[in-house]
Amino acid sequence: MISMGDDREKDSVSEAQRSHDEGLMELPEDPDAHLTAAEKAEVDRKLLWKLDKKLMPWLCFLYLLAFLDRTNIGNAKIAGLSQDLGLTTSSYNATLTIFFVSYAVFEPITNIMLKRYRPSVFIPIIMVLWGASMLGMGFVTNWSGLMAARWFLGLTEAGLFPGVNYYLSCWYRRSEFGLRAAIFFSAAALSGSFGGLLAAAIENMDGTCGLPGWAWIFILEGLLTIIVGIMSFWLVYDFPDEAKFLSVADRARVVRRLKFDKQSSAEHEKYDNSALWESLKDWKMWLGMVIYMGCDMPLYAFSLFLPTIISDMGWNTSVIRAQLMSVPPYAAAAILTVVIGFVADRTRQRGLCNIIVSVFGVAGFAMLLASENAAVKYVGTFLGALGIYPCISNTISWMANNTEGVYKRGVVMGFVIGWGNLNGVVSSNIFFKGPKFVEGHSVIIAYMALFLFGGSVLMTVLLRRENAKRLRGERDYLVEGMTEKERERLGDRRPDFIYTV
Repeated sequence: MISMGDDREKDSVSEAQRSHDEGLMELPEDPDAHLTAAEKAEVDRKLLWKLDKKLMPWLCFLYLLAFLDRTNIGNAKIAGLSQDLGLTTSSYNATLTIFFVSYAVFEPITNIMLKRYRPSVFIPIIMVLWGASMLGMGFVTNWSGLMAARWFLGLTEAGLFPGVNYYLSCWYRRSEFGLRAAIFFSAAALSGSFGGLLAAAIENMDGTCGLPGWAWIFILEGLLTIIVGIMSFWLVYDFPDEAKFLSVADRARVVRRLKFDKQSSAEHEKYDNSALWESLKDWKMWLGMVIYMGCDMPLYAFSLFLPTIISDMGWNTSVIRAQLMSVPPYAAAAILTVVIGFVADRTRQRGLCNIIVSVFGVAGFAMLLASENAAVKYVGTFLGALGIYPCISNTISWMANNTEGVYKRGVVMGFVIGWGNLNGVVSSNIFFKGPKFVEGHSVIIAYMALFLFGGSVLMTVLLRRENAKRLRGERDYLVEGMTEKERERLGDRRPDFIYTV
């Protein structure tokens, strides 16, 4: 005799099976159905390598230029910008601040624009526009002109960093995205190295055509960005469902691998305001904003003022030597950024990676604050860079991993990155009198200890608790009676979506 409880259990199993079958019916036909498991793995490996070759090198180069263009004003400052334009400490800091205001205001909407107007159009256009803004900075003759140029630079650059991270999250599995995001962001650290070398070389053009060396830094780097922006109309690809470099079979493979990763990112999704409201109600977004501000404000403070910090260490360095001495800390940060991306992808312990790495940063800035010895302070710049750069890409990957839904992910990442960049306003106004820069280093330590370290600990604890509830079945009531398509619409709220901690 079969009990009523057994009947209900069978009905539940049957319903789950029907939902699973409905989900599989919506998948593209498997082009590799006739292959063995080993052959499928080889096909997938080749597909991943193809995506990496097509997407990553050019996107990394674009971000290298973007970060170079937003931070080269630090190199221009020690090359005579402030003296030639009559800038005080306050007026110079204002030129840094205004960039972050326009950048942060326009950043949250850029991912929506990227999705609606296609990456192959949106990204090249903003690049040409910000290259023109950078070019214009080379011809300014007063503070007002510099302020206007920096405003438009922030406005036009706002779409690249959140846009590319969002774009990459729509191509790769969650376990693959972190390393790619780390490689992409390592271009920022490399831009610091490259920027110092380039500035040292360009300064030799001082007096050419009657223009100072700092002006040539802006002019040549702006022209390069415009040229690369035009080339990007052919070298930036659209989302998987429209990318022309994919064959029909490869497109099906990309969609299927994302579907089995509990993602719908490769599909068309019609925008509606529910994505915005779902994001605003998600506690992870707000805590992610706190964590990201804990590493993003220190990032900008470090990159904007490192040449000044080094030149004030008491070594009586020349301008060119100070530029060159800023190279090694960035190179070390680039290496650790990629290493942490690899480790976090393999272990899925992004919170722990943030927690450990942030300790290096706090220690580095404590050395800068407390020591009078130039060698110790220079070592502190290495630890500071190592504690900041890996946490940027790791935090972005963490948020992308734990947010499902094409537009919701775009909105969440826009808010997180936008809020972090708005804190660039703080970074522009905390460095005053050297060589100790007490205010600047103290504020950075507070940000990293409270927001980056503390926020990462809290996020890790809360996500572990939620995962435990889902694994115990305490969230199953959310999907009772739903079809698989209805479950998918829940995104990261569906009970079988396990968060990356």
